[in-house]
Amino acid sequence: MTLEISTPALLFPAVSLLFLSYTNRFLHLAALVRKLHGDWLNNHDNSLMVQIENLKSRLVLIRWMQLLGALSLLLCMVSMLAILMQYPQPALWIFFAAVLLMAGSLAALVREVLISGGALKILLEQVEDRANQ
Repeated sequence: MTLEISTPALLFPAVSLLFLSYTNRFLHLAALVRKLHGDWLNNHDNSLMVQIENLKSRLVLIRWMQLLGALSLLLCMVSMLAILMQYPQPALWIFFAAVLLMAGSLAALVREVLISGGALKILLEQVEDRANQ
């Protein structure tokens, strides 16, 4: 199989969009953690700590998403350099590693999306508990 320079270049737009999405998720969660932390300092409500723990695990996943995506982009660039320098076999293996890293980044995204519902579940349980009192 031959790898043309356009193949690794195809990941550039996808990675840009993913990083925009990842950064927006991170900024939103960081602001929410700051707000919940302030609320906890004022109220010492234990349910806030449960939400903060959920958000902490999501922030860890987002950092992994960003790291794996950045490494994927870096390897795509190295793969393109290998193609330009006439090293087709290393370019193919490097691109393969880049695709695996991007898959890892997307897997972390799926995990983060799945646990993001946990934060909403906590809030809904609080509303139900107060409604039943």
